[in-house]
Amino acid sequence: MKSRLTTYPVRLMCRVLNVNRSGFYRWLEKPKSNREKENERLAGLIKQSWLESGCVYGSPRIHADLRELGERCGLNRVARIMKLNKVKALLGYKRHYTKSGKPSVVVNNNPKLIHSIN
Repeated sequence: MKSRLTTYPVRLMCRVLNVNRSGFYRWLEKPKSNREKENERLAGLIKQSWLESGCVYGSPRIHADLRELGERCGLNRVARIMKLNKVKALLGYKRHYTKSGKPSVVVNNNPKLIHSIN
């Protein structure tokens, strides 16, 4: 809604989205919380670590990098911030195993069995 303020009237947007106008204005003037500011700072560090790895590292390795830098945050938080910022690890290729036709039949090498067949 914030990006559409110049295009549409607030009253119309609030009616369409079923939001109270007073709640929208309160949200508009609300400052960012400390947690949100910290998440944005961590997102920058995560993005930097991810780019330095050649866009290969996932959340466990990036979490280890942040720990080396002295940051204190959990693995799940790193994974959540990566997901919100669309930062993904580069996955390797999968091996494709093929099955060839019919399985081979193994014949017993018993001489008595061979004579009985003939």
